Amino acid sequence: MNTENVVKHLRALWRTDRIIADIRLRHLLIGLGLRAFAALIATFGLLMLELSAYFALVQIWSAIAAAAILGTVNFAIAAVLLVVAGRPPSGRDIELANEIHGASIEALQLDARALQAQVSGAVHHPLSTIVPVLVPLIAIIVKSLRKTESAASREAHS
Repeated sequence: MNTENVVKHLRALWRTDRIIADIRLRHLLIGLGLRAFAALIATFGLLMLELSAYFALVQIWSAIAAAAILGTVNFAIAAVLLVVAGRPPSGRDIELANEIHGASIEALQLDARALQAQVSGAVHHPLSTIVPVLVPLIAIIVKSLRKTESAASREAHS
């Protein structure tokens, strides 16, 4: 198990999570803007229907038909915008980001399994993991003892 690989996989995982979140946020913002615009048009459609009712009381026929048709068209536009805003995000960006995300998760799981195997091996055979660390440590201790011994002999001769 290599810690550089773990760090590399964690970075890739973090970056892909950021990319996925960015893509989803952009989709949500566009959808929200279209929904707000659809709500505005629906409001105008309702206003036109109310205006047509007013004209029905004030005048009969021509102004009523114009306002009713305009209100109906506004509602149809609002419905089309709501359908467009409700579509799920599509494209290669989100698919690629999800694929890289999955690969990073799999690599992290492999590294975690390797670490678990090393730890369980160290628990079952503690000397096999201590010996590679112990040999350089003994060499360092011997060198430091030689240095202190040679320094002590120099002071004794002085």
